[in-house]
Amino acid sequence: MPDSNPPIFIGLMSGTSLDGVDGALASFPGDSAIHTIATAYVPFPNPLRAELMALQAPGNNEIHREAVCANRLAQLYAECISQLLTKSGTSCAKVRAVGVHGQTIRHRPEHGYTRQTNNPALLAELCGIDVIADFRSRDIAAGGQGAPLVPAFHQAIFGHPHETRVIANIGGIGNISVLGADGTVIGFDTGPGNLLMDFWITQHQGKPYDAAGAWAASGSPHPALLQSLLDEPYLKLSPPKSTGRDLFHPQWLTGKLAAFPNVPPADVQGTLASFTAITLANAVAASAPHAASVHVCGGGAHNAHLMQCLQQALTERRHLATVKSTEALGVPPNHVEALAFAWLAHRHVERQAGNLPRVTGAKGLRILGALYPA
Repeated sequence: MPDSNPPIFIGLMSGTSLDGVDGALASFPGDSAIHTIATAYVPFPNPLRAELMALQAPGNNEIHREAVCANRLAQLYAECISQLLTKSGTSCAKVRAVGVHGQTIRHRPEHGYTRQTNNPALLAELCGIDVIADFRSRDIAAGGQGAPLVPAFHQAIFGHPHETRVIANIGGIGNISVLGADGTVIGFDTGPGNLLMDFWITQHQGKPYDAAGAWAASGSPHPALLQSLLDEPYLKLSPPKSTGRDLFHPQWLTGKLAAFPNVPPADVQGTLASFTAITLANAVAASAPHAASVHVCGGGAHNAHLMQCLQQALTERRHLATVKSTEALGVPPNHVEALAFAWLAHRHVERQAGNLPRVTGAKGLRILGALYPA
C-alpha cells in the first residue's frame, strides 16, 4: 500500500559538466513511484567553476583551496534548498533529509578512493535539515567502483516488466543503465558525454556549451581523428567500470589533436559529438541488443545534433531502438539525477541498499551515505 503521507526528501546534484546545482524536492509514495514537488537550479559563479576545474588536477595548496570551494558549494546548495522550499511552500521541518552528491574532483576506485568536494556539516547547519552525503565511498569500501549509482534509481522509476529500456545519462560523462524486462540491470560509464565538447567551444568561442549542437553540426567529423579517440583503452574494458575527468581531460584531447594539427575547430567539435554518440551506441548495441528505446537524460538531451548522431550511430549498428528524452517517461531530463539523490537519501533513511553490485562490482548490497544531523 502506498503511504498516504510519504516523507519528503531533497536531492542535490552538481555533475562533471560543472555548470551548477540541480535540486529536486520529492516524495516516494511507493517502491516504484515518485512525486516531484518542486525543482530548482543555481548556476556556479564563474570563479568557482574555474577553481573546481583547476582542482581536477594536482596543484599548489590544493587542500586549502578544496576546503574553501567546499564551503562555497555548501552555501550554493543551501541557496538551492531555500529556492525549493519557497517554490513549494514547504517548511524545512517537513523535509526528512537532503541527499547531496557533492562535486567530484577525483575518482580513482582503482586506488580505493573517490572524492566529492562538499561540506555537509556546514550544509546541515545552514539549512536545518538532516544531510546525507558521501554516497560513493561505501560502495568502494566494498570493492566496487562507487559509480554509477543511478541505475538502481532508474530501475525503480523507469523499469518495465514487458520491455527492455536503456536510460542514457549524457552529462559531462556518458553512462547507461540497461533495464531488462526480467528485472536485471547493467550500468556503466561509456566515456565522455559533454565535457570535451564544452571545453572545446569554451576555448574557441568563449561559450560554456554548444547550444543544440549547432557548432558541431556546422563541422564534419574527421575520420582519422575520430578513430584515434575511439582507440582509448578504457572503451574496450568490460564493465563494471567508471571514469571521469581523471582520464578524459583537456590534456587528453590536446594530446590526440597533436597528430592532427590542421583539423578546423568546427570539425573537431563535430568529431567530438560523433565520439560521444558512437561510444554510447557501441555500449547500447553490446549490452542491450534488443532494447526498444533509449531515453536520454542530462544536458545532452537538449543537444539536438547529438541526439541525431546517437540515433544515426544506433541505426548504423542495425539497432532498432528509438532515441527519446526521459520526458517521454514523465521525468524531465534535467531533473533525473537530482531526483536520484533524493531517492538515495530515502533509501538511506529506510536502511535499504542503494547500490547494485552487478553494476559497481561491490561485494554486495550496501546502505550508502553518511548522515549529518541538523
